[in-house]
Amino acid sequence: MDLYGRLLSKVLYPGWERLRGRSTMDLLAYLRETETASPSDMEALQSGLLRRVVRHAYRHTEHYRSVMDAAGLSPEDIRSPADLAKLPLLEKTAARATGETRTSAAPPYAEVVKTTSGTTGTPMIVKYNAESRVWRDATRWRGYGWAGYEPGMKAFHWWGVLATPPTGWKKYKVELDHLLRRDHYMDCSPRDDEHLQRAVETIRRLQPEVMLAYAQGAAALARHVQRTYGRSWNDFPTITGAERLWPHDREVMQQAFGPDVYETYGCREVMLIGSECSAHDGLHLSMETMIVELVVRERDGTTRPARPGETGEVVITDLHNLAQPLIRYVGGDSAVARAPGPCACGKTLPRIGPIEGRVTDTLRDGKGNPVNGLLFSILFVSVVEHAKQFQIFQKKTGELSLRIVPAAPGGKMPPEAEQLSYGFMKKYLPGVPVSIDYVDDIPVGAAGKRHIVVVEK
Repeated sequence: MDLYGRLLSKVLYPGWERLRGRSTMDLLAYLRETETASPSDMEALQSGLLRRVVRHAYRHTEHYRSVMDAAGLSPEDIRSPADLAKLPLLEKTAARATGETRTSAAPPYAEVVKTTSGTTGTPMIVKYNAESRVWRDATRWRGYGWAGYEPGMKAFHWWGVLATPPTGWKKYKVELDHLLRRDHYMDCSPRDDEHLQRAVETIRRLQPEVMLAYAQGAAALARHVQRTYGRSWNDFPTITGAERLWPHDREVMQQAFGPDVYETYGCREVMLIGSECSAHDGLHLSMETMIVELVVRERDGTTRPARPGETGEVVITDLHNLAQPLIRYVGGDSAVARAPGPCACGKTLPRIGPIEGRVTDTLRDGKGNPVNGLLFSILFVSVVEHAKQFQIFQKKTGELSLRIVPAAPGGKMPPEAEQLSYGFMKKYLPGVPVSIDYVDDIPVGAAGKRHIVVVEK
């Protein structure tokens, strides 16, 4: 970093956080110690925080008091992460409907109110207290630090729709904050060549030291860079989030931006859940801020922990949000469980991954059997040179459409690529009518995410 970057990292940013009464940097130093703590120490930490949040939720929220009373439980029955299985899961629809009854009637009260992107339907209101915000910020900086990103670096944020106020003093305040912190934001939602080229020119002008991006947005930008021979910058790390990072997308990003590409996983309800380290072998969990379970539902309605190598639904318990507790929350994602064991990087935090995407990404064949829609990423590797964008869309009636934005405007894929695509769809979804539909664009959702698989509800 240059002189201003070092000053911002070591003096200005820590001083500003202290002035606002936030212990972000102290917590960050603590997290850099606990990431190598023993598993028993971390379980003890989680157990203590869990007992606190359960006790608070029972005493001060209508929802959790009624849930625990109905189950014949008291706060003293939940002593460790293993005891969470005694409590029912909190489905996303229930979490959305119980926002008010999950809100605490006693301090600490909410200081931050956010809305989720609503990628699976109606957005959800999320509230959290000051303590939770500081833990979230410190955890984010730790995860980013594993990728080499430190406060003070020039950062290009190729992100989704931004919540910056369009006018007024708040707009100028946010813009000044971004300028002083060296954060340059650009909406990655438009993926036309003109917008992608503006992003390339911005990177050339900024010469960023790091890029943070939606995974599919970064992949689209990387392909544009490669297609136009547009690279004129030195390597910088790329940190992806919000969407699944596919191996073939990682490869093209490495060619366009540099070899250091990192995946993160999170959601607005709790922020950073897991981050990739330098070993690139799964995502380390943010154990100090949440308990993450990977749960498998059996046909008889019971649940059990996913076994190593098995995919389970991601279930989260927030350990610091006392303003609106979130206990055993099912956000809709699934991930692969891993056996406990040390990581080559030296961190002892457990790992999960890969992230398999949303549970709702399940397609159905002609007999109604479930088919994981994410396997179509294999097909996309074969057609990527002929398509700028692609998406699998299954209608309520079962018909399957492979939507393609061709590489050449008004063009099509060559006959052999079409034949390959038809064969793939018929192989994995027998009995389903399939088609290839060429479109000018595939729209993104409200948060700027473009989903590879869409199942009509």
